[in-house]
Formats: sequence, C-alpha cells, structure tokens
Amino acid sequence: MGTPELISPRSPRVTDARRLARRAFRGKERRFIAEGPQAVREAIAHRVGGESTLVELFATVEAAERHAEIVEAARASGVRVHLADDRTVADISQTVTPQGLLGVCRFLDSPFEEILAARPRLVAVLANVRDPGNAGTVLRCADAAGADAVVLTDASVDLYNPKSVRASVGSLFHLPVAVGVPVERVVSGLRTAGVRILAADGAGDRDLDAELDAGSMGGPTAWVFGNEAWGLPEETRALADAVVRVPIHGKAESLNLATAAAVCLYASARAQRGAGGCRAVSPA
Repeated sequence: MGTPELISPRSPRVTDARRLARRAFRGKERRFIAEGPQAVREAIAHRVGGESTLVELFATVEAAERHAEIVEAARASGVRVHLADDRTVADISQTVTPQGLLGVCRFLDSPFEEILAARPRLVAVLANVRDPGNAGTVLRCADAAGADAVVLTDASVDLYNPKSVRASVGSLFHLPVAVGVPVERVVSGLRTAGVRILAADGAGDRDLDAELDAGSMGGPTAWVFGNEAWGLPEETRALADAVVRVPIHGKAESLNLATAAAVCLYASARAQRGAGGCRAVSPA
C-alpha cells in the first residue's frame, strides 16, 4: 500500500467520531460506531434508503492490509476511508483491545408500525433492560433463533451504546429493531396483529416445558424480557397472555437474562417449525 497518508488525530472527522461515544451526540447526529471486521462488513452490506449504513471507515494500516477486501468493499460503496495510526483508532473506539477497523454508521432502527405491518411471527421485547451487553446479546440470540424483530421499550438501554453494538456481533444489521416504544403500545400493537404475548419470568405460573408439550407455542409469539435485577413488574406481567418460567432442573438459583432469552426464543422457533406450527405452513 506504499506509504499512505494518515488522518490527523486532530482532524474534525476524528473529533466527530470520538464524540459518538456519548449518547446525546449519537442522537443528534443519528450516527453510531461499529467496531471490528464482522460489524463493518455487515454495515457495508446493510442498506438504509438504498445507501450503505456505513458512512465512514477508520482503519489502521495493518488492519487495512489484513482486511483489504473490506476496505475495497467500503470504497466501492462510496464510503470515505481514513487510514489512522493505532493510537487514533484506539482513542475513537475506547476499547481495551481495538481491532483496527472502526465504522461510523447511520441509525437503522425501524418504526414499530413497519414491524407490525410485516406480520411478525417471533419477536423479542426488551422491557426495562438496562445493561447494554445484555441487550446486544439478546439481539444476537433473537437473530440466531430466526426472530422477525426486536423491540426495545422506552425504558431500556440505548440500542447504539457501543457495548450493545459489540455484543450483537453484527446481528444488529440482520433484523428490524424498534426503539423507544412504551411497553403498553408494544403489547397492544402486537396483540392486534395476532401475536400471543408471553412474559418470561422465573416466578411464572406456567412452565415452558408444559407449554411445549401442550402444543400451544406454534403460533405467532412475542416474548417480553425484563430487567436483569428485578425482572418484570406486575403491571407488565398483567399485560401478557401468559407468564412463563424456564424450568430449573438442577440446583442453579436462576438463569441470566441472555440465557433465558435464548431458551425461550429457540423453544418458540422449534415449535413454529414443527407440525402445525406457523413456520411449517407453505405459502398459498
């Protein structure tokens, strides 16, 4: 690559990217940071209004050489590519071990109405989830289970928190995500769209295994997951069609949020793909 010119650490482009660590600035600019080759690759491929979600790419010389195909794909999509030294990229990323590729991306959340219009069959709803790592991990689980959408209520963590983005490992770019929706509106909208609302709670009066054995989980379903520390408040549980617990067969006190979400979402995915489940029905 010869001796490429490095962007100055004092460049306005670097300053603006660094500011995206703050939620207020992210909201004002409607931009966020995605780090690492996997996330950057997904951001290039993802489109918002016909344009790549990726707006700008910062790369160390070593990373640009190692991931030349990603850099070229970015350039081919009209993305501005800046080569930077390790310290500049690390300063923008604010991680302990930066991966050398860092993208500035457009916001990509979807209006809740669009999610409803698509007639979703499996949805993960995060109600009062405050830990960004958990939010990103549940999003990743939902993607892996084949969910149609994820909804973060108005009391939940910022979808574009750098920890959320990293924990999603690129899944943020794979499925529609709505943000800032009051939980009452989420439940009423999904129920009107024919989706059964299940609240996941360790104290639920229904057992997940029993629900599966009864064959009641083959239809469109939304799982509501609550706060990491105190779960779902009574008023939210009351909105659900059923409150379901994941059975503990061993001696563990409980499951963490992401693990419980994975179990619930995969249970629904399996039921929906089974005999009589909505995912097993061929289009007319």
